[in-house]
Amino acid sequence: MSAAEFTDFVDYFIPDYAQEIAANYRLSLAEATEQARREIETSLPAAQKTPGHSLTSITLAGNGTTQIVGSLWYRADFIDKSAFIYDFYLRPAFRGKGLGSQAMQSLESKLSAAGIRQIKLRVAAENEHARKVYEANGYQITGYNMNKLL
Repeated sequence: MSAAEFTDFVDYFIPDYAQEIAANYRLSLAEATEQARREIETSLPAAQKTPGHSLTSITLAGNGTTQIVGSLWYRADFIDKSAFIYDFYLRPAFRGKGLGSQAMQSLESKLSAAGIRQIKLRVAAENEHARKVYEANGYQITGYNMNKLL
């Protein structure tokens, strides 16, 4: 991911993640936006060059052009041979065409070749479409996230 692509990623990620935080953790949108901003700054202090993290633009080639259709952020842990997907996004115009499954299969091949044996991720409770895509690609529910406001 280039620096310009990272800027586009952050411009999408912060408001999208803030919506999820607000919905799932019952915070105001302003509080959720600040939390999302803090989390991205803490998680990726060197932007797209943060060691240990992989940020990739998902592209579609055709008719002599390459078009960015989404993004993928993950971290591989070679000690426990697992990877965690922090964010997987396809632009709305490219959803429902099998591109998400293709991107996941490409990632699985790449990680498997590197010795990774397991991929973990979290899906927001209200994101039924994403859950269905992951389940269709062999992912299983392993638990539930819960919270309580004090």
